Parts: sequence; structure tokens; C-alpha cells
Amino acid sequence: MTRTTAPFPLTRLRRTRKMEALRGLVRENHLSVADLIWPVFVREGEDDATPIPSMPGVERLTIDRLVRAAVAAHEAGIPAICLFPYIEPELKTEDCAGAWDEDNLVNRAIRAIKAEVPELAVMTDVALDPYNINGHDGYVVEGEIVNDMTVEALVKMALAQARAGADIIGPSDMMDGRIGMIRQVLEAEGFDKVSIMSYAAKYASGFYGPFRDAVGASGALKGDKKTYQMDPANGDEALRLVERDLHEGADMVMVKPGMPYLDICRRVQDRFGVPTFAYQVSGEYAMLAGAFERGWLDREKVMLESLMCFKRAGCNGILTYFAPEAAKLLRG
Repeated sequence: MTRTTAPFPLTRLRRTRKMEALRGLVRENHLSVADLIWPVFVREGEDDATPIPSMPGVERLTIDRLVRAAVAAHEAGIPAICLFPYIEPELKTEDCAGAWDEDNLVNRAIRAIKAEVPELAVMTDVALDPYNINGHDGYVVEGEIVNDMTVEALVKMALAQARAGADIIGPSDMMDGRIGMIRQVLEAEGFDKVSIMSYAAKYASGFYGPFRDAVGASGALKGDKKTYQMDPANGDEALRLVERDLHEGADMVMVKPGMPYLDICRRVQDRFGVPTFAYQVSGEYAMLAGAFERGWLDREKVMLESLMCFKRAGCNGILTYFAPEAAKLLRG
């Protein structure tokens, strides 16, 4: 909507910037702790935390430490956490069977968290890369990442996570047709209340490097992921993918990475008006954390500003490694 503004000096736009009370009254977007999802890394072991060098301040947590962190997150007002496993290299296989093992690391972590703090929503990742000796999100057959066979595995993986108590299933693989197949099986097996947040517009980005370190996939990847993740040059394609995933039964959609793709977030929200999320990915976090450590940027100010930009772009929520720190600031 175009509004007519009276000429200066009848209109002085600085009037409403005079003091915080006035700035707050006319503020267009608001960031709260309720907007945050905290991605966390889980590993085997007991009472231990392993720092991730490429992500300063982020650690891989054993399940007992993760449960304590989950309780603290809930107490801080964070509504959800998202689990990513670090799988030891010797446990990665060609068939990726560990992905749907009912007693795998993620499924045990889900049960432990829900037993201690059932009010906290638990989101999971559905992709084969943590378990795949080839490092890809799907099966590799004669050098090709195959679609339909991968989807069959992803359905089994999602079902195992739902049985463990996951509240939100997050397919991040970018295979065609996986949302519809997962939704059909969840409905058939009585998990009609489990939500799906589709990584609908996930780009083949260079911003994922530290994440691959965190889950132990850096050295395993053979080739690249450009045949199934999106070309960073494309925007219209993202809308087609979101539309498809909504049609297949996604409850929420995600754009990934976040800050480099704010235009996509805005277009998705304007076009569909559905719950839209963005992932402030590991590379985005690492750049900011590195600048904070060197004193190049003001940590609190820039962290919150980086999160507010997602709200301004139309996002309902943000997956961010800054969630615990941001929650403290937002709640005062």
C-alpha cells in the first residue's frame, strides 16, 4: 500500500525516533524467545562435551548433558530444539541402516529429553548423510544420488523418530516426493499429530562447512550435492518447491541458509502465508562468532540484529545456534 507523506517540515520522520518509548510504539517487527529453535549436536558417551573448533561456543553433547541443556532451554523459554547426531566414522555404512534403528543415538536422545521435559518440542533431521559412508543425503549408486530408493529409507527414518517421540520431523534431504511419502506413512501408523517442517528451499551452499565438521561429515563427502540441493542463482524454483511440499502435507517450510536468502524468505511468506522458518546456518554463525571473538563486532547488538532481519523478512521463527544466548537477552 502506498501512503502519501506530507512534505517537510509537516512530516519529520525523526519525531518517532526521539526516544525508546516512541521507537517501541512504532516498531514494525518484534523478536521474542518464542521465535527460536535451538540446533544441538549429540554424541555417544557419558557426561562429556566436545568443542567444535569451527563453531566457537558450540559443543557436541552426550545425551545426559543434552538433557540438562534441554531443561535449561525450556526454562529460558525456548520452545524447541533440533537434534543432529555425530556418528563415529566406523559406524557409517553404504546402506545407512543406522538411520532408522529404533535405538540409534537420536532416538535415544528424543526419548531421554521427552521423559525429562515433555513440554519442550523436539525436532529431528531426516537425511542419510550422518550415517552414509559417502557423506551424501541419499544413496549413491554408480556415482548418482538416487531419489526413489532414498525416499524409502527416509520414510523408515522418519517413522522411527516419530515412534521415539519427535514432535517435528525435518526432512532436509531435498529428494523429490519425500514429504508426501512421509506424511502418508505417519498418518497410516497413527502419528497424525506429528508435524513436518520441510527444508523446502535448501540451497547447495558454501555456508555449511562448519556443520559438516560438527557431524563428522567433512571428510566423508564424495563429490558435491548440486544434483539435489538448489542452485543459489534460483528464486522462482524455491516457490515451486515450497508449493509442492505444502501440497504433499508439510505443515511448515524452511529456507536454508538464512541471511544470504532473506529475499526467498520474503517471497515465500508473501506468496503462501504459511509458517515460514529460516536456518541461520553454521557458516553464518561462524562468521559472526569469529568477528565477536576478535572484537570486530558488538556481540549482543549484532547477534540480535542478525535475528531481527529474519522477522523483517517474514519468518515466523529461526533455527539459530545463538538461541540460548539470545533468549537471556530477550527475556532480560
